Amino acid sequence: MQRRFRGPPTAVIVVVVAVIQVAGSAFASLRQPGHAPLDPLALALLLLGPAALAFRRRAPLVMLPVAAGATAAYLALGYAWGPVVLSFAMALILTAAAGKRAVAWSGAAAGILALFLAAARSGDEAAFVRAFAGSSWLAILVLVGEGVRFRGERVAERHRQAAAAEQAARDEYRLALARDIHDVVAHSLSLINVRASVALHLGEKDPAQFRPALETIKAASRESLAEVRQLLGVLREDAPLSPTSRPSLARVPEIVENARRAGLDVRLLAGPGSDHVPTAAQEAAYRIVQEALTNVGRHSGARSAQVSIHAAKGELLVTIDDDGAGAGTAPEGNGITGMRERVAALSWGRPTPVRAGGSVRSSRWPPVQGRNRDDQDPAGR
Repeated sequence: MQRRFRGPPTAVIVVVVAVIQVAGSAFASLRQPGHAPLDPLALALLLLGPAALAFRRRAPLVMLPVAAGATAAYLALGYAWGPVVLSFAMALILTAAAGKRAVAWSGAAAGILALFLAAARSGDEAAFVRAFAGSSWLAILVLVGEGVRFRGERVAERHRQAAAAEQAARDEYRLALARDIHDVVAHSLSLINVRASVALHLGEKDPAQFRPALETIKAASRESLAEVRQLLGVLREDAPLSPTSRPSLARVPEIVENARRAGLDVRLLAGPGSDHVPTAAQEAAYRIVQEALTNVGRHSGARSAQVSIHAAKGELLVTIDDDGAGAGTAPEGNGITGMRERVAALSWGRPTPVRAGGSVRSSRWPPVQGRNRDDQDPAGR
């Protein structure tokens, strides 16, 4: 919701203007004996103008005519000249500030016309000078109101942009958590499912397979529970990720070892230079390898795979090859979407979508390229 610059409270404006008009006019009447003395009607007119300012938010179109009418009636009845015009001046400013430009300029034009008619009626050359000065002040008052309105719009726009940025940050935070939870749970459950299937299939023929399968299931479930607890702690903002538990390139061998326990022959080729890769890029690469190996085990029917990680010239290239048959025309799932989002979040240029036989690139660091050379099985299903 936009927040507008509202200025001082209306009650304060009304009281201050009323005190100045009444006290100032009473003091001025003592020094102007040639004018009519202040009577109840004069006091009523002096209070009517400030009272009209109370409608600046509820009925701004009523405010200026009432204040102008009270001021004109006071001067027309011959009362002493004083700060009676203050309510009219404030009404001009507040009307323009409320965005009623036509009404404000019309009121100023009416005041200018009245000043010059009064000067022409008096026949005094000095009266025309005063009328010109008064006309300039009326125009300045409207411009002041325009400035107040413009400032209010600027303040409201800044609040709107700040609220939009805060909402975008919250959405990105939730999206990042959703990707992490998906990657952790999908990888661990897939590994547990594969090993459980192997144990059920071979257990009767080869009971020795039970123990390795159970050990793999136990290790995968323990790791999954630890990561889920970390993510829930971050969500509660009471347990930030520790450096040892944060996904990084140094932990990629753990993923490879888990895939080997699941029966997939995985070879890891990691080039030098990974120590200089930013933390965010390392985390993205870790999750991409995790998701890709999970998909290889679930969809491709592969027996072996190779993970290559190469960092050079401000780029990080991650390649996952397998000898599987692919998943055919299976629809994309959350995995490939998460991989695209992770790379796009790190890419400053315009990234190419993650796809089979392709890569994700950008023009400046920290780009992460993710490539899957299985033409029939895009990573992330």
